[in-house]
Amino acid sequence: MAQASGNPDVPDLGRRQFMNLLTFGAATGTAVGALYPVVKFFLPPSSGSTGGGLVAKDELGNDVIASSYLKTHGAGDRSLVQGLKGDPTYLVVTDDGAIDSYAVNAVCTHLGCVVPWNAGANKFMCPCHGSQYDSAGKVVRGPAPLSLPLAQADVGSDDKVVLSPWTDTDFRTGDAPWWA
Repeated sequence: MAQASGNPDVPDLGRRQFMNLLTFGAATGTAVGALYPVVKFFLPPSSGSTGGGLVAKDELGNDVIASSYLKTHGAGDRSLVQGLKGDPTYLVVTDDGAIDSYAVNAVCTHLGCVVPWNAGANKFMCPCHGSQYDSAGKVVRGPAPLSLPLAQADVGSDDKVVLSPWTDTDFRTGDAPWWA
């Protein structure tokens, strides 16, 4: 067979093979470009740290800085921040004025309403169907079947509040965490 290139080391690529290669490359590039945002949508965002924690965000999307947070929130206060998976989460201020080691997810375990903190009654009270939770998020009145999920709350070396998944035993019930 004669070589069209004139060099025996360079293979001859016919027009049909070239068009097949070009079509395959264009179709593959289009498919990968279309699937990338779909795959990216289903992967959870990462904070980039190895500990699995996520910096809590305030209502404006800014990082929660512990020292400035504690200047405006007194002992026993519970206020919402953006927590794990973007869920509304209550940061708890201890009686000695520090951020507690746990945070309470504010999504009701009955039908998913956001449960407000009622400081006068010292409990979380769901406005949708009347479920009530004590100050630590343990269910005390149904129809909610389970206590509110917990998250580990820590203050990092940069004074930012970091929330991470709760893996310890649920101190409210003594059981393994149901949400893990």
